[in-house]
Amino acid sequence: MSWSLQEAIERTGVLKQGHFLLSSGRHSAQYMQCAQLLQYPHDAGKAGEAIAELFRDEAVDVVVGPALGGVIIAHEVARALGVRCLFTERKEGVMEMRRGFAVKPGERVLVIEDVVTTGGSVKEVIALLEEMQAEVVAVGSIVDRTGGHNPFACPYRALTEIKIESYTPEECPLCREGIPVVKPGSRTPAKG
Repeated sequence: MSWSLQEAIERTGVLKQGHFLLSSGRHSAQYMQCAQLLQYPHDAGKAGEAIAELFRDEAVDVVVGPALGGVIIAHEVARALGVRCLFTERKEGVMEMRRGFAVKPGERVLVIEDVVTTGGSVKEVIALLEEMQAEVVAVGSIVDRTGGHNPFACPYRALTEIKIESYTPEECPLCREGIPVVKPGSRTPAKG
């Protein structure tokens, strides 16, 4: 039986319904929780293989993913490409490479995230890698929520594009209905 990302997203309950405060500070009635997919090693591996195929010709030396959402999928992409995998994490709000991880000047890096909306976390990772003089060759993700706009200065490819409407808190119809807002994910929302 062949693997389908759309089937896996539906089967694992990735798309959540409710009233969510996004890391951008905007509100939405839907939220993509790719951890629901990535909890299954078979699905994580298949998604990693599919993303790796999008970048097979990039001569990647290392894959880097931001914690928390990018860690598992970056690892699976690195496994499929046969290269090492590192991750970055925030310490006191600043993206850092810790745990003895390092990239060498000139290493070709593929940055992988689970979902890209504004690209904020990935941009922080790219800035950190550029400070280390690595060459960021591309960005990849499972889900593209950018609305077709590449927010990066390098190529960006995703396995699927999903459009989810979002609102400023002032224009949010869910707030007007008095539905309590929930903050999913691991990133602190932007200040409005």
